[in-house]
Amino acid sequence: MPFVYTYDHLHDLPFDQLKLLVGGKAAGLNAMARTLRLPVPPAFVITTEACNRFLAEGWPEGLDAEIREHMARLEAIVGRRFGDAAEPLLVSVRSGAPVSMPGMMETILNLGLNRETEHGLAAASADPAFARNCHDRFHALYRSVVGVETVPTNPWEQLRGAIEAVFRSWNGEKAKAYRAHEGISETLGTGVVVQAMVFGNLGDESGTGVLFTRNPATGEAQLYGDVVFRGQGEDVVAGTHDTLPVSCLEERMPEVAAELHAYAERLEHHYADARDIEFTIERRRLWMLQDRTAKRTEPAALRMAVEMAEDPAFPLTRDAAVRRVAAILASPPKRVAQGGQAGSALTRGLGVSPGLVCGEVALTAEAAIAAAESGRDPLLVRAETSPDDVHGMARACGILTATGGFASHAAVVARDWNTPAVVGASEVVPDPARGVVTIASRTFPAGTLLSIDGSTGEVFEGRAAGVEEVVPEAKVLLGWARELGIAIGEVEGDAPKAESASAATGSATSDDALRMLVVRDFRDAGSVAVSLGCSADEAKAILDDLVGSGLVEPSAGAFRLTASGKAIGDALVASDGESWGTAAASAALDAFIVLDRRVKEFATAWQLKEGAPNPHTDAAYDAAVLGSLAALHAEVVRWLDAAAQGLPRLAQYGVRLAAAAEAVASGNGKYVASPRVDSYHGVWFELHEDLILLAGRNRADEVAAGRA
Repeated sequence: MPFVYTYDHLHDLPFDQLKLLVGGKAAGLNAMARTLRLPVPPAFVITTEACNRFLAEGWPEGLDAEIREHMARLEAIVGRRFGDAAEPLLVSVRSGAPVSMPGMMETILNLGLNRETEHGLAAASADPAFARNCHDRFHALYRSVVGVETVPTNPWEQLRGAIEAVFRSWNGEKAKAYRAHEGISETLGTGVVVQAMVFGNLGDESGTGVLFTRNPATGEAQLYGDVVFRGQGEDVVAGTHDTLPVSCLEERMPEVAAELHAYAERLEHHYADARDIEFTIERRRLWMLQDRTAKRTEPAALRMAVEMAEDPAFPLTRDAAVRRVAAILASPPKRVAQGGQAGSALTRGLGVSPGLVCGEVALTAEAAIAAAESGRDPLLVRAETSPDDVHGMARACGILTATGGFASHAAVVARDWNTPAVVGASEVVPDPARGVVTIASRTFPAGTLLSIDGSTGEVFEGRAAGVEEVVPEAKVLLGWARELGIAIGEVEGDAPKAESASAATGSATSDDALRMLVVRDFRDAGSVAVSLGCSADEAKAILDDLVGSGLVEPSAGAFRLTASGKAIGDALVASDGESWGTAAASAALDAFIVLDRRVKEFATAWQLKEGAPNPHTDAAYDAAVLGSLAALHAEVVRWLDAAAQGLPRLAQYGVRLAAAAEAVASGNGKYVASPRVDSYHGVWFELHEDLILLAGRNRADEVAAGRA
């Protein structure tokens, strides 16, 4: 069997099997080029088998000859030669595993440049500045990806180095941990796509862009996206270049706009779903570079499902539409259809999660659970919340805190749970020890009925009037589900898999569980399994052993440390800090703080717009926020990789963050900050707490210093 195939090779394989052979990226290119006949830059792909052979035995015999043969075909198609000083062919080198492994693989653009070929590119394009820009971009990427200080001048050496770097990345620590987390076979390997460069930075009639076939914020059946003229790939999402709406092509390049419309419709119908497309325009000629399932907000996902299924020309049945969004329908988005309240407000804070609710005052998480299990609606009232309160927050009809702002723990969690919340109400003084809360000099015992308006920030005595309803698309889909007999809830494929590195190795220990419960107490067995990176059965066995040893106790369906368990757990974390070194741990925490502010800004920007709850009707705003996560996560990965060199157990946070980032990119908004799942914000909060303890500090002092 060959090691190398052309991008449009006629494979006698189903799509899933083709991905195993050449990787997901190449399989997608094959579908666009051969099945859909879209304009794809010519390419060849090195198979996953070649990767596995390289990792086991070194560079495969015969691979060089196949690469040169396929490069010659590429040269014949394009009309330029690789390494030629007059008419140089430049290529991109892209990884492509059979399954998505976000953050684990890299791309190198403009490969083949040296001083001579730069001059040739400048002459051929009549644009020396363009050639210089390409050369600079190539050097920066090559040094970063291949890990060398000096870039080879020989294009064939450059290509060999890039391919080997992609092969080796399959066995990188990040990739191995991620595969263990996702249950991905170690034997798959990665494909490598070598593709002729097309240049979006070649003058004012060139550009690069990202296109959504439907609005990812609202679900509206209208093309949405961004384009950068005189730009290349990463310029669109990196935030370093001003973008224009893709609609500008209607006037600037109407023929290109018409092509994009046609290709978008063809791809949607082929996959029966909204697509996220990367494209390049080179001197008014359109090229399709990549296609994948589009990320979207929950309201947008519901609207898309309804409109696609109701369109007789669209290949999506009602049954398939319901199953696609079943997890969202389990807790559908709501809107306040009518508001109003009786009497004057007791006080006002910040309305950070909309909705009007009435509940009885619960001053602890345990009290909220007890009220809920008795059939009553608890309003959780706290000075502030932390992950230790999540079990109570999950059962509360609303949340009221004395401190905090739009980016506080209570605000972020409440918004992603669609739980009405008011924070920063400074006249609210909870006193759990006495069982009362004082609000503006009036004292109310636990159990008193209070109402909060998560839109206005107002707090009322007794019951305030108001009507909240499920969004209309959810009502339609729930009706279809009843007609079709489809049970609504979490469905296979909705969320990242819970099992992680330890699930494959059985390496999770009781000490790991104690450390984890020190960082965030009161968890159920499923949460423990995710955090430890082990199977649910293994987590349950560990917890049962700890309960039997008197170190952990069950409570309201969850587990928490006993006094003796906390003492041992604290000692274990302190020992980790000493092993790492106080100076190193403190330095890591200091570096974390810079990223921490940006993570909080990201979560808050997604949930809020101009200080109010984000209605997700501004597509450009939402896309810019979502686009910022990829760049931010890349920085997080680099920082965390360095920290894990000093304390290896921190690598598990990277695995969990990567899974959450992928879920967000796939359109599951819960994974931004919802505590019902292992969300990006939730994992980040735990990591922060762990770092504080490892550095020998405490959260109260960090808060007082403005660092938490």
